Amino acid sequence: MKVIICGAGQVGWQIARHLASEQNDVTVVDNNADLVRRATDTLDVQGIAGFASYPDILDRAGARDADMIIAATHSDEVNMVTCQVAHSVFAIPRKIARLRAQSYLTAIYSDLYRRDHMPIDVVISPEKEVAEAALQRLAAPAAFDTESFFEGQATLMGITIDPDCPVTNTPLRQLTDLFSTLRAVVVGIRRKGRLFAPEAGDQIFEGDDCYIFTDSRDVSRTLEIFGKTQRKQERILIIGGGNVGLAVARALEGREDRIRAKVIEKNRRCAELAADALERTIVLNGDGLDVALLDEANIKKADAVLCVTDDDKTNLLTAVRAKGQGCPMTIALINDPTLIPLMSQLEIDAYINPRATTVSSILRHIRHGRVRAVYSIGDAEAELLEAQVLSTSPISGQRLRDVDFPEGVLVGGVMKGETFVKPTGSTRIDEGDVIAIFAMAADVPEVERLLQVSIDFF
Repeated sequence: MKVIICGAGQVGWQIARHLASEQNDVTVVDNNADLVRRATDTLDVQGIAGFASYPDILDRAGARDADMIIAATHSDEVNMVTCQVAHSVFAIPRKIARLRAQSYLTAIYSDLYRRDHMPIDVVISPEKEVAEAALQRLAAPAAFDTESFFEGQATLMGITIDPDCPVTNTPLRQLTDLFSTLRAVVVGIRRKGRLFAPEAGDQIFEGDDCYIFTDSRDVSRTLEIFGKTQRKQERILIIGGGNVGLAVARALEGREDRIRAKVIEKNRRCAELAADALERTIVLNGDGLDVALLDEANIKKADAVLCVTDDDKTNLLTAVRAKGQGCPMTIALINDPTLIPLMSQLEIDAYINPRATTVSSILRHIRHGRVRAVYSIGDAEAELLEAQVLSTSPISGQRLRDVDFPEGVLVGGVMKGETFVKPTGSTRIDEGDVIAIFAMAADVPEVERLLQVSIDFF
């Protein structure tokens, strides 16, 4: 597959990294020559320095025979014009654009608008994706990472193993014997900074970060078994009233269960816009690091603080201050993945990585075969893929014990019709089943082969 990626920033570079590792023909375009050089020096890609919306630049990038273009520059306008040029001049079949401005999103989500005037096949909204991720974190306060699969019937949770966890030093196969009715599988463990797919004889130790795939109905029981308790969230304080904070506050207002939310926004104009847009949420204009303002927001009675400003360090410091003021749960928005290891040291409970959510959303639309969802774990170290099994797949009709999976791959769950099945060696995979697979990054191409990769995008 021939793909042009416009924008060599964090998201564009990560998408290029994924696609190049899978032997796709990838060309990266950016008007910043240094970013293009970084991509070509570190990845097996071609690079063009120039404005992505210029027809001659796209022509040099190979647009005449490209299968797909991904417009992920920092400018909404450039991304839209790029897709228009790709459609009108080069007839590129598949066009994906990242858009941030709510005004554009409101218009472009209209079928008539998109079909007749703006030829974009898939719109990715980072703020929308991040807001949804924030709501998932709030729904599972005991987990530092969560994502839904199987249309909400399954959940991937990341939890840190505490000293009082009752199942530490217990082989995973023994957990299956002890809790035979629990529909949950430990698919990944991060220990001393290294992420790996565990084997049946591996044990869980204090300090491990465990990724657990479970039937959504068993989330509470799973957390209890791993020594976690669920706290009901009734009072939420949001630091940052921009697009993400506003989207979260709106969603909380629309929920049936009564949740009292407050927003602190430093920029006065932004705070006024948030106050006008929200009905029941109190909006305070000021610095989230101001102790007096946190006291005014009644931080001591808040169940959770969500720090979603546009500055990583502000989010980290605000979360630490909120924790020091007595808030039991803090969630920070972190763009720089190198800061994520600081979470445990600073006692921040959970984080949201916008790059990971955006990358996962884009990958969902460019994967081969019948892949329905992709979630990128850590700094693109692994993925959780949800895919429908095709009749031509090598695993169709096979029992899991007979499938030659790579060592870095584990099956987390299988949907047979409307029934969630916890996988065992004897589980038979049939055509039409939907399967969730945890795979280390290096093993993703082999997983796609086993799912019968068919280049059928259009």
